[in-house]
Amino acid sequence: MDTAPPTRPEPPTPTPATAPDTRHRRKVATAAALASAVEWYDYFVFGIAAALVLGDLYFPAGSPSAGVLAAFATFAVGFLARPLGGIIAGHLGDQRGRKPMLVLALTLMGIATTGIGLLPTYDTIGIAAPVLLVLLRVLQGIAVGAQWGGAMLLATEYAPEGKRGVYGSLVQLGVPIGVVSANTVFLVTGAATSDTAFTAWGWRVPFLVGLFVLGLAWYIHRHVEETPAFREAERKLAEKERGEQSSPLRTILRGHLGTVFLAGGSFAVNTATFYILITGVLDYTTRELDMKRGAVLAVSLCVSLTQLVLIPAAAALSDRVGRIRIYAFGAAGIALWAVPMFLLIDTGSLLWLAVGTFVAGCFLSIMYGPQAALFAELFTPEMRYTGASLGYQIAAVFGGGLAPFVMVLLLEATGTSMAVSAYIIGLAAIALVSIKVLAGRVTQDGDTP
Repeated sequence: MDTAPPTRPEPPTPTPATAPDTRHRRKVATAAALASAVEWYDYFVFGIAAALVLGDLYFPAGSPSAGVLAAFATFAVGFLARPLGGIIAGHLGDQRGRKPMLVLALTLMGIATTGIGLLPTYDTIGIAAPVLLVLLRVLQGIAVGAQWGGAMLLATEYAPEGKRGVYGSLVQLGVPIGVVSANTVFLVTGAATSDTAFTAWGWRVPFLVGLFVLGLAWYIHRHVEETPAFREAERKLAEKERGEQSSPLRTILRGHLGTVFLAGGSFAVNTATFYILITGVLDYTTRELDMKRGAVLAVSLCVSLTQLVLIPAAAALSDRVGRIRIYAFGAAGIALWAVPMFLLIDTGSLLWLAVGTFVAGCFLSIMYGPQAALFAELFTPEMRYTGASLGYQIAAVFGGGLAPFVMVLLLEATGTSMAVSAYIIGLAAIALVSIKVLAGRVTQDGDTP
């Protein structure tokens, strides 16, 4: 039976002699935000490349749609691997610490992304090319599945009292920073090369930039300490007899699986709409509406820049009025805007594309800002990495990973973008029901329904 404890107080605040000072808190929060940003940058460059070039280079087929579907299917494979990364890193992160798993995730992502940038195409090595591309994408998925929980917990478990939402949002900022960085590198590379050169080698440059993630992994390994909440949970576990201890994953599966699925259901609409905007719409506008690649990328970049303000603002508000209220408002807004957004995009006007995606981005930010703190507050420290990671990655599989693929299928089957709007509205309905149930399970930090 899945029930939430009536009250889950955090471990006692460390004494002044051991409490982290403000400077150290900021250093850890900055490191966690940077880890999230570079990890998501590496992950997003694949999505942009899938929409622009990977279909032709690695999945030659008779029609452009078939190539794009194959590339988006490979994009989705990375999402299918994310729960595996969340399970492994969550289990070990709850037992051995948040920091080691974050360092491992960053290292794995750097290796996988660089490998994609160096991978020969189908014309060079035949069927081995798409096979290796899929394998490297799986490694990316495992890495990002492991990363989010580690970075999020480094930030939220170091947060001062009453500021967990704000500190958690610093990790959430990694997503728009990653999008902005990925789009910027693609824009600069595209501007510096001809279309032929971009297809031949220019698209590889954004992947090779991902090597910088390895330097950040080294920095975190050397200069960031484990979180106080984990150290306290570790001390309590050490006081128990070995035979009484249960693995975090077993604890989640036996008593809290319902909360995990509700968390995933609440967030799937956010991640699905997000990937529809940054990859599906990029393909749709350039291939179906004949809009210029650079202009569409520029719009995506500008929308992501606005999220750098909106995400922490929503998180700060959630620290004052509660996570659930802000989270639910964002989900309702996504549902209401799904139809107007695609009506604006279908005009083929760059201005209306910007308006449609900007408003959608606002509602996404309102949900995403408090999400890290909300998920952290659903689980106690000794199983928090596992539970929060699984909830997030389940949403990523059924929302984000499949969304661009589903979008292309719906457009091909129906010939209208309203089918995509209906898909978003359906996910939003699931989210609102899930949020309603979760409201009774969030009891920490005064965040009551």
